Amino acid sequence: MAKFPGKYLPIEFRIFIRGFLMLALIFVVIPLTSMLIWYLLPAASFGVVVIDKTVPSQNYQEHQSIHWLLNHFKFNKSDGSVFEGSKDYFGFFPGAKMEEYQINDLSGQTDPEIQKILDESRLVYFADTYGVYENDLKVQPAQTPSKKIYGGMDKHDIAFLEKAYKAEIDIISEFNTIASPTKKEIRKDFENMAGIKWTGWIARYFDELDTTLNNELPPWLVAGYKRQHLEVWNFSGPAMVFLHENGQIEILRDEIEINKAVPEIVSSLKSQQTYGVPEIVKYPYWIDINFVSRDFEVVSYYDLAPTEEGIKKLGEMGLPRYFPAVVMKKNGLGKFYYFCGDFADNPVSGSSYDFYGIEKLWRMFLHSEDYSQRNSFFWNFYYPLMETILKDTHQRNEIRKRGN
Repeated sequence: MAKFPGKYLPIEFRIFIRGFLMLALIFVVIPLTSMLIWYLLPAASFGVVVIDKTVPSQNYQEHQSIHWLLNHFKFNKSDGSVFEGSKDYFGFFPGAKMEEYQINDLSGQTDPEIQKILDESRLVYFADTYGVYENDLKVQPAQTPSKKIYGGMDKHDIAFLEKAYKAEIDIISEFNTIASPTKKEIRKDFENMAGIKWTGWIARYFDELDTTLNNELPPWLVAGYKRQHLEVWNFSGPAMVFLHENGQIEILRDEIEINKAVPEIVSSLKSQQTYGVPEIVKYPYWIDINFVSRDFEVVSYYDLAPTEEGIKKLGEMGLPRYFPAVVMKKNGLGKFYYFCGDFADNPVSGSSYDFYGIEKLWRMFLHSEDYSQRNSFFWNFYYPLMETILKDTHQRNEIRKRGN
């Protein structure tokens, strides 16, 4: 019997072949298999309305992750095509040049068109209504206040939302939906409908408040604080900065007022099991602080671990020990979710959705508490949360459809 000649090959060559085969497995076989599995999975039609008024550039980052997830989970538009971040939403549409932008929002829809949209929709997602400002469209955006070009929830948005709520369509809304520059009367209508009350406060983690070490601190933040607090800015190190709609600025310092400078999103065991989210995720981005009615289930909450001094200061600001992060309430046959953070703003590639199991690969490298990697929050928290919500919405609507 002929013997396999491999053992007679030089050891260096055998090591090279093994290495080559391993690389081929990692970079060719596994990706191709993952892509093949994805293409073999069945697709389903899923009507979604996305509203995003904060689109200063053509990377569409404020809502790109929503469309990515819809495509990844094989939810297609009614015509069978995939969702495109550049056109499948209502709001602000940036052009290649500053002056070439367009606005296509709900105000441009007739009543029959609005009703048709609602009839075909299973989910309404208000990703961001903050808007676009002149500085945003500059080649090098400045961190100074500038004139608003477009933004804020308006009467057309709230009317559409109220109709969707009455029709018991699933709704997701998140920061910034009703904060500045939305008018107070529109905000009040939203709060009355949803059962959510904004405290007027937003907050964010900053890793360094020493202006000599961090030149990315917004000048208006430092100037505003000095104006309110006897012209003193003697901070250094990490802290949470709180901004009120009336202009008030407060700072809670790490290891003085709070023991966790980076807010932690904490989820109960029930939420972990229901939504597939980890117990703790660090979230160093913008949040809004709200009170919610008892109809809501608190899926996750923010914890800053305030000291006694911090609890006292929060109390003086009219804020509680814990802040809601994700809340949900049932609305007849539908569900209403509010994300108290800028959750949809994630840097994901719009063309990488067609790989089955890709989230497992990312989670191998991105720990849920590693906030230094922007993608960590997406893969460890937003992805499983939205997977559960989207699939639950689809299943309930299929049952609802069969019942009719």
